[in-house]
Amino acid sequence: MLRDELTTSMKEAMRAKEARKLSTVRLILAAIKEKDIEMRGVDAGDRDDDAVITDILSKMVKQRRDSIKAYEEGGRCELAEREKEEINIIEEFLPKQMSDDEIKAAAETVVAELGAEGLKDIGRCMGALKSKYAGQMDFAKASVTIKGMLS
Repeated sequence: MLRDELTTSMKEAMRAKEARKLSTVRLILAAIKEKDIEMRGVDAGDRDDDAVITDILSKMVKQRRDSIKAYEEGGRCELAEREKEEINIIEEFLPKQMSDDEIKAAAETVVAELGAEGLKDIGRCMGALKSKYAGQMDFAKASVTIKGMLS
């Protein structure tokens, strides 16, 4: 589903002569192709294609956020701006991200469901959140939230 959406978006960007969007979508498709090659030995029925693509997109956004920090610290604002544009394009294909309040509510629910009592339970809580909210949640924020609740 996402793979088709990305291909369609690439074709539309070509027709509209949107260079930034075209190059970003091509980068996404190249990363997906690389993952396909890496996973050749895995049976196609064992994996969810959209989940794999969502994971790739999330990693790409994280990489760009790290790059933005580095560029801003180095005084390269034009490159930071370019990375921000790419993030906006990539996020078009990701599920809607949860707000801080939604993250807190989900964290509270998981802590209650698992009966987590201390910092030793953070791993179980994060695992449960990752299985339920993959691609929708900033897990760095969720980790901080859970640590605050359990300490």
